[in-house]
Amino acid sequence: QVHLVESGGGLVQAGGSLRLSCAATTRAFNTYTLGWFRQAPGKEREFVAAISGRGGNIRHSETVQGRFAISRDNAKNMAYLQMNSLKPEDTAVYYCAAAGLVSSDPNRYDYWGQGTQVTVSP
Repeated sequence: QVHLVESGGGLVQAGGSLRLSCAATTRAFNTYTLGWFRQAPGKEREFVAAISGRGGNIRHSETVQGRFAISRDNAKNMAYLQMNSLKPEDTAVYYCAAAGLVSSDPNRYDYWGQGTQVTVSP
């Protein structure tokens, strides 16, 4: 069982930065892939980034490649999403999720946080 709690969302102007955090409660944190997804109103949940248990396999979507960076600190049971050069189209609820393997398919993720809102103004 994995309990995930996101934080760090908020309102930022276009071009700005935010760092999202995901705190995990589990005894086997380093065995789980952590992923970030986002969902804007009226749209499907979209893959953003994922990182394997020990951090050796990292994947970012083409939409955020070069602007966002996923990382994790297994000693703290934390995962992060550094978001730079934010655009209004990045506005969404961002979710942290845990899975067994790195995947961009949300159906592969068994555990989800409650989400944190990110709003980017023009």
